Amino acid sequence: MRIRQHTLRQSVSCSGVGLHSGKKVNLAIHPAPINHGIKFVRVDIPYRPVIHAHFRQVIDTSLATTIGSQGAIISTIEHLMAAFMGMEIDNALVEIDSFEIPIMDGSAEPFSSLFRDAGVRVQEGSRYFFVIQEPIEIAEAGKSVGIFPSDSFKISYTIDFPHAMLQEQALSVIVENETFAKEISRARTFGFLQDVDFLKKNGFALGGSLDNAIVVDQSSNVLNKDGLRYKDEFVRHKILDFIGDLSLLGMPIIGHVVANRSGHTLNHALLETLITQTHCWHTSTWPYEKSEASAG
Repeated sequence: MRIRQHTLRQSVSCSGVGLHSGKKVNLAIHPAPINHGIKFVRVDIPYRPVIHAHFRQVIDTSLATTIGSQGAIISTIEHLMAAFMGMEIDNALVEIDSFEIPIMDGSAEPFSSLFRDAGVRVQEGSRYFFVIQEPIEIAEAGKSVGIFPSDSFKISYTIDFPHAMLQEQALSVIVENETFAKEISRARTFGFLQDVDFLKKNGFALGGSLDNAIVVDQSSNVLNKDGLRYKDEFVRHKILDFIGDLSLLGMPIIGHVVANRSGHTLNHALLETLITQTHCWHTSTWPYEKSEASAG
C-alpha cells in the first residue's frame, strides 16, 4: 500500500452515456496538488460549481451514490471513485459536462485503464489513513455491515438475492492496487430483466444496455453474449461499489469491512456512524513497518 500521496502524470478524458439519464457525457480528469482530494467541476454550468467527493456531500443513495453542492449534483460516482481508491490515487480534478458519470462498460476498468495510460506520479505529501481500533457495526432489515481492526484494508462481502444465480455468493479480498486490478475492477453492474421495463418507465436505466450491464432473466440465463467475466462477478461488483462508497471518507482505511447484503444506503450509513465513533479509530500516516519502495 502506498504511503505517499499520488496523482496522475497527465490529463485523460473519455465520453459515454449516463446509466440512468441516457445522456452523452464528456469527462476529463486532471492531476491535482497534494491534499486536494478528488473534486468534480460541472463545466456545463456557467458558475462552474465544485463538488468535493466526500460523504458529507452525499444527497442520494437510492439507485446509485449522488453528491451535490451549490445547487449542482454528480450522480453514479461509485465506479469512478472505486478506480481512484483501488489504484490509490489521492488527488485529481474531474471536469464533467453533465450530472451523471458515464457508465462505460459497467465496471471500473475503463477508468482504471485511463489512469494507467496517464501514469501515476508520487507526491511529497504523506497519505493519512483511518485506522480502525474498535469494531463498528450497523444492521437494518436483515442487512448488516461492520468494520473491524486489521493490519490491511480487507472487504468480506456476502450477497443473497432471491435468484438462483445470486444466492449466497461470498468473497473476501485484501484491497490493494494489483488485487483491485485483477480481482475487482472488471466486475460489471447487473440487473434483472423483469426490472428493466419498470425502471425505464420511471425514468431510470435509460442508458442501460447489454454493453454496460449484466442482465439475467428468471430462468438464470445471462443475456450478455460473452457471459460473465468471473463466475462470481455479482459479488465482486458489490465489493467494487463498496470501495467507491468507502472512498468518500477522503482517506484510505486500515480495517476489515464485513458486509451482508449491504448497498449504497447502508454503506453511507456506516460512514456516518464511523465518523461519530471517534473512540473506534484514529488517523495516522502508515502505521506499520514498510518501505516506500515496497509500498509502490
